[in-house]
Amino acid sequence: KGNTRSGKCVIISCLTSVSAIAVKPVLFKEELKNVETKEGGTAILHCEISKADAPVEWRKGGKVLEPSTKYEMKVKGSVAELIIHGVEPGDS
Repeated sequence: KGNTRSGKCVIISCLTSVSAIAVKPVLFKEELKNVETKEGGTAILHCEISKADAPVEWRKGGKVLEPSTKYEMKVKGSVAELIIHGVEPGDS
């Protein structure tokens, strides 16, 4: 959360977590990084996992996030993405 330039900014922190569900252990090759975006904008969090196309579960504060108009989840090979639309301070 910060105020840079002339608009409000929201920093999406790595408190949002991702869990991969698979029979073999799936490891992070690249972990989540903080993302900064303007309030009302779109934030994209991504991480790289060790097994391509493994099922991924995104969580915030222990709660599993479900696909909706707010949250969009994608897995492209070994990269998992969480797209957050209409970012607001409570998303951080």
